[in-house]
Amino acid sequence: MEQTQEFLTHELKEKAKSKGFNPVGIAAIAGSNRIRMRTESLERWLNAGHHADMGWMKAPARFEIDRLLKGAQSVLVVGLNYFTLPPKKKLNNLLIGRYAWGNDYHKVLEKRLKEIGHWLTEQRPQSQWKVCVDSKPLLEKAWAEEAGLGWIGKNSNLINSKRGSWMVLGNLISTEKLIPDKPAIALCGKCQKCIDSCPTQAITEPFVVNARKCIAYHNIENRAKEIPIEIQKAMGNWVAGCDICQEECPWNQKEIPISYDPDTQAKDWIFNLTIKKAIESNEIDWKQLLQGSSLRRIKPWMWKRNVNYILKNNKLGTFKKKKQ
Repeated sequence: MEQTQEFLTHELKEKAKSKGFNPVGIAAIAGSNRIRMRTESLERWLNAGHHADMGWMKAPARFEIDRLLKGAQSVLVVGLNYFTLPPKKKLNNLLIGRYAWGNDYHKVLEKRLKEIGHWLTEQRPQSQWKVCVDSKPLLEKAWAEEAGLGWIGKNSNLINSKRGSWMVLGNLISTEKLIPDKPAIALCGKCQKCIDSCPTQAITEPFVVNARKCIAYHNIENRAKEIPIEIQKAMGNWVAGCDICQEECPWNQKEIPISYDPDTQAKDWIFNLTIKKAIESNEIDWKQLLQGSSLRRIKPWMWKRNVNYILKNNKLGTFKKKKQ
């Protein structure tokens, strides 16, 4: 039986790689003491109010993975590289987080993971499985660390020593008892470039990001009509998301693989979105632009709100161009 499970584990991981995922790994449920410590860290983070108004972070299933699938024994964790290069000539100064340049990663990962799940059903008809991307209440980075995909860096992103941190994560929870991989070892050392580079000091201490100070939280998640003035002044040219802490990470300065996956390639409008076009576009225009994009959660009025701050900062001389 053990050899059979080893074979199934190997084939499952190979199936994941054939779907374009790399790295891939498996963790046993309920996990090691590291999962317990990450869960306790989440509780402290929530108690400190660092989640701002993202109430969904308190979902009970985030603390107990078996709430998502009864009888769960293993989780396949996969990473999808989204590191693609921008055109040689940029046509505007608006910046959008690299993770959102291509197709909506939620749908991309869910589709591919379901195909893997159906394959697993063919091999083990009695087994059950559930697909989870970050829209589901799961400590995905903690489980990715447990499965050996990488370690959680001081900016709270998962870092892989060969691929950096430019990847989105997906999970296939299974009732099969698969052979787990060794958890990753943290390699940040004394480096704190991500902490020092954040213009709003959102990384209040290693591994702790206060969403109330995070540019990406405010230009994507914050539904308030006005963003706090200190965030406005620090937004620079980030209209959606922010990659500063990742850009400054030494592990992303190394030669890392470029993704040629069709689903991660940048949509044309990403680099053609000018301040003028962003302000003048109506809801119908935005609906067309955002079709198939993970940025649909940013409402049309929020785009105008964000770009107006960029315009104001530019006029005041506080516009700071960042590389992308």
